[in-house]
Amino acid sequence: MLLTVLAVASLFSTLAAAHPSSGRAAPTAAPAAPQPTVRTTLARSSAAAPQSTTSPDWQPRRFTVVGTGDVLLHQGLWQQARVDGHGRGMDFRPLFAGIKPIIAGADLAICHMETPLGRPGGPFTGYPVFQVPPQVVPALKDTGFDSCSTASNHSLDAGLDGIRRTLDALDAAGLAHTGTARSPQERATTTLLTVAGVRVGQLSYAFGFNGIPRPKGKEWAANLIKPATILADARTAKQRGAEIVIVSLHWGTEYQHAATAEQASIARTLLASPDIDLILGHHAHVVQPFEQIGGEWVAYGHGNLVSTQSFSADTRDGVISRFTFAESAPGQFHVVVAEALPVYMRLGSGAARILLVSSCVRGKGSTAAECAASGRRTTKVIRSRRATVLIA
Repeated sequence: MLLTVLAVASLFSTLAAAHPSSGRAAPTAAPAAPQPTVRTTLARSSAAAPQSTTSPDWQPRRFTVVGTGDVLLHQGLWQQARVDGHGRGMDFRPLFAGIKPIIAGADLAICHMETPLGRPGGPFTGYPVFQVPPQVVPALKDTGFDSCSTASNHSLDAGLDGIRRTLDALDAAGLAHTGTARSPQERATTTLLTVAGVRVGQLSYAFGFNGIPRPKGKEWAANLIKPATILADARTAKQRGAEIVIVSLHWGTEYQHAATAEQASIARTLLASPDIDLILGHHAHVVQPFEQIGGEWVAYGHGNLVSTQSFSADTRDGVISRFTFAESAPGQFHVVVAEALPVYMRLGSGAARILLVSSCVRGKGSTAAECAASGRRTTKVIRSRRATVLIA
């Protein structure tokens, strides 16, 4: 996938007066209202130009988006990356190789970068306060990801410096991002991705930051889940040109498969808005259900994408969500296919790898049996709210 990023001054400064609650034109405690900006991103070199809604030659557009679980690096994974680097530093690409065909094959692929990055030479730390190797970012790009959500309960683990390092590394790799910011101007930015000719807005928020307060006067550094703010931001994204808005939420209860009443309530509130089209959930470290609400979709929790959480079988299960959007009339999009692709984190029976269940079940030995059991667990959870989801 080809990804180019351009930040340009917005022509929509009047939106600040119309939507003061969005936090974009006037971040909390900012000395002056920053001018909103739009970060535009081109995903895939084959993307067509947006269709005019008045063209007599209108052709319906269609694209796929994949969401994945937490990129949660623990020491065992960067030790594995050193082994895979064969004396040339860390190489995380083999860790993700098993899912690359799915990620690279999507029109838009979104990762969830749960933890802040450290300096290239370290020191690196894991749970409970993370600073992880930035060498993972080029591997995410190589795997085919286009963008990452960055708001999580660990966003402030390394302070503002950690946020800056993380976003600098994503920028250097050509990965778009949303959820944390280096300045009030960046918080006032809308991330727009042009995907197969469709402009997609991306937003990201977290329930909290493990008791670490956002710096006074710099609350813009990390996005907190507040439905009114999310709705205002989504409305702004649509007014700035987004045809689809995808919201990533770091929420729920850790190690609990069932969506909480709060998750369900927030999902209903957000998806009732015409400005939000899809919710991708994270945080629980186990898979949570998919649900269709009023024709829109929420994937409550993708589990872990990569981690070394091996204290239960469930924490090694994950899912890649894949949603196909199709245009039914000029500018009107709907999900026409919802798919779940179970994945399994192999630990202890070979090199640490994230495996696509549909592939690893065809192998031999204990890993194949583990993958089959993982797929059954994930399928049961995904459909537990009676959603019609294809399991791929």
